[in-house]
Amino acid sequence: MAILSSFDAKQRVKQATDIVDLVGGHLPLRREGRIFKATCPWHDDTRPSLQINPERQSWKCWVCDVGGDVFDFVMRREGLEFPQALAMLAERAGIELTPTRPGTATTSGSDKQSLYRAMAWAEELFHRCLLDDPAAEPARRYLAERGIAQQSIQRFRIGFSPNQWKWLLEKANGTQFPPALLEQVGLVGTSQGGGRYDRFKGRVLFPIHDERGRSIGTGGRILPEFADERAAKYVNSPTTPLFSKSDNLYGLDLAREPIDRAKHAVVMEGYTDCVMAAQFGFENTLAVLGTALGERHVRLLSRFAERITLVLDGDDAGQKRTNEVLELFMSANVDLRVATPPDGLDPCDLLLTRGSEAFAALLDSAVDAWDHKLQALTRGIDPGSGNHAATAALEEMLEFLSKGPSQAARETTHQLRVNQLLSRLARSFHVPENELREQIVKQRRRRRTGAKLANPGTKMISAVDSWERDLMETLLHEPEAVARAAESIAPGELSDTGCRAIYEKCIALSAAGILSDFDRLILEFEDSELRALLVRLDEGAQRRVDGGVDLAAHLPVLLESFTRRRQLRDEKAATAAIKGRRLDPEEEHEKLLQLFQAKQNRQRTSKPTEG
Repeated sequence: MAILSSFDAKQRVKQATDIVDLVGGHLPLRREGRIFKATCPWHDDTRPSLQINPERQSWKCWVCDVGGDVFDFVMRREGLEFPQALAMLAERAGIELTPTRPGTATTSGSDKQSLYRAMAWAEELFHRCLLDDPAAEPARRYLAERGIAQQSIQRFRIGFSPNQWKWLLEKANGTQFPPALLEQVGLVGTSQGGGRYDRFKGRVLFPIHDERGRSIGTGGRILPEFADERAAKYVNSPTTPLFSKSDNLYGLDLAREPIDRAKHAVVMEGYTDCVMAAQFGFENTLAVLGTALGERHVRLLSRFAERITLVLDGDDAGQKRTNEVLELFMSANVDLRVATPPDGLDPCDLLLTRGSEAFAALLDSAVDAWDHKLQALTRGIDPGSGNHAATAALEEMLEFLSKGPSQAARETTHQLRVNQLLSRLARSFHVPENELREQIVKQRRRRRTGAKLANPGTKMISAVDSWERDLMETLLHEPEAVARAAESIAPGELSDTGCRAIYEKCIALSAAGILSDFDRLILEFEDSELRALLVRLDEGAQRRVDGGVDLAAHLPVLLESFTRRRQLRDEKAATAAIKGRRLDPEEEHEKLLQLFQAKQNRQRTSKPTEG
């Protein structure tokens, strides 16, 4: 089978994926005439704002002003980039994007299946070592001392890498997993001298799986007897084609179904915290992977859970990390609760010393992110004193609140909670409530303005020159006219970067004899902003056609309008050059003649014909 080209792959996957079926698998749909509607998952939608057009195989939310096709829905819903969305939909449709060519070795590492097989092989090897190998006795003793039961070892596939520099490399001799492949998945490293070594030697290993249960990485804890001043206590897999610590969470494959049932995820800091919680019956638990919880983790969790309880260590460092992630959850509008283990304990020790009832009580007592933030900010100060510390705490709390959903979410429980907090802040800090509301509005306005200034090249269609929008809508609906338009208008004469990119692609396709209609163009771009712009242009063109506008007949008028615009622009530039005395006498004389001729031409064309 031939390897599909990039365009062919996108086209086949899109043709095999129905937009209604795809969106309907995530959201309840209802038919309204020719379209379907759903409640938009990206804003607090009280009436269905997400429209799905089966004829165009596109979707759009008019409130969020986002849209696209099947790829864009998966990208936004799952927090993926275009290549990942393409791969996910290809797998869903049973389409092989990069089949192995006959005679090509499958162990070259050029395809991901080889990487997955290598990780699965190593995971099994490490796990069997922990269970059976005499060299693993220190690891078995350590896990027993930590209270981790044999059932948990089996459930989480915990393993051990002997304290030898080349144990795994030697095991791989004669297998389909050469050293280069093991290095590619992060199990083997290369020294400065060029020699390869086992990355996880002397460590208890906690395999990391993706949500489908495939082995993608490893976390290793050095055994105390093998530790020295150079050895890090914990080591995680480096970033590989399969693994990124910013995109994955430990235990997600096992916790996904319990989380889906409970609509509640519990996130902790360590592997053993997660293992121990599951051992005590709390199976909806996960752990971060040696890094702070980030934006992509939040998007991942929000796919499965309606409520997230963050349980980090009760020491000062754990509380600092808790505060660092609160704003991520606020901006994502996730119901986040924070639970702090008592007496500086970590969750694992709490479970072992005080049992499941104490841990359940800890989760039940979790406060929401706002209360946690307020308690942290006002600890040790008198909010009503009006001193510098109190003022600083109030300003930080208002900044925190302003990062949540805007007033557009006024009918939601979120906004009700904001109202309650503002009343509470007003009473505690002795400040009128209306002043606090004004401060939040100002902070949101400053943030929106700053975002626009930070991204000057990203214009929404409402800001695009109306003439350019008119042109692109016309050409999308009448792609046969692209060549005619190209004779009069060069891409560089369009000021909007998005419209210019689409117009350039239209011209290139037309020159190649390819019709540049919406269905073709949406597959030519992978940038989500350009794809969303295409949907807005296509929707605009369709509205005009439905309103009785003949876009084919409109094109000559549009081109003539552009000619006049260009003339006026050139005349304005010439006039400015003359007034600014930037020309020598000969150039000035020529410019004056051009202006005089242009004025005569306008007068001649504007006179009514005599009849």
